[in-house]
Amino acid sequence: MKNNSLSKKAILTALFAALISAGCYIQIPLPGGIPIVIQDMMSMLSGLILGPLYGTISVFLFLILGSIGLPVFSGKGGINVILQGPTGGFLIGYMAAAFAGGLIVHFLVKDKPVIIEKEDGSTELQPVSSKRNIVNWIFIAAGAITATVVAFTLGIIGFHRVKPDLAMSKVLAAVLIPFIPGNTIKLIIMIPLAKKIRSAI
Repeated sequence: MKNNSLSKKAILTALFAALISAGCYIQIPLPGGIPIVIQDMMSMLSGLILGPLYGTISVFLFLILGSIGLPVFSGKGGINVILQGPTGGFLIGYMAAAFAGGLIVHFLVKDKPVIIEKEDGSTELQPVSSKRNIVNWIFIAAGAITATVVAFTLGIIGFHRVKPDLAMSKVLAAVLIPFIPGNTIKLIIMIPLAKKIRSAI
């Protein structure tokens, strides 16, 4: 049983690494001209769904694939994209975001049915209560928002490190403010998606 569980987690980890890698090629245009890319959303979802360990490993595998030259960093590849590129902070931020969001849901979200042992020795599954379900929604939302904040914080720091001459106001105008609408939409999508997939698996 334990080996089956580990195999399932390994498959899901590899699947999310592939989804994150493919995410750079999927863009949704917005009227303002800044497209929505789903790579960061897939990274955050890996933590929200798989937890802090396997979610982080998924993003780490993605970073390894990009570092060895596969063009999964928005069409680019190579370790220099992480170390010297303006988006390097965001790429590291993806991994930190998966860990931070995964940590919150791992410890605070209780969405597994409870096994109740009856007096006659039989057992039954007690589903998650409606009150607990509402609490789970709140904590998943908290995990998603925390993951987003972590990713952008490290992204801003990394961008400013590469372009130290830019004033912070210009950095924020370049890498934060234009993306607020798109990331708001991602949160609206990500929270129920994480809830549904967690219940399914």
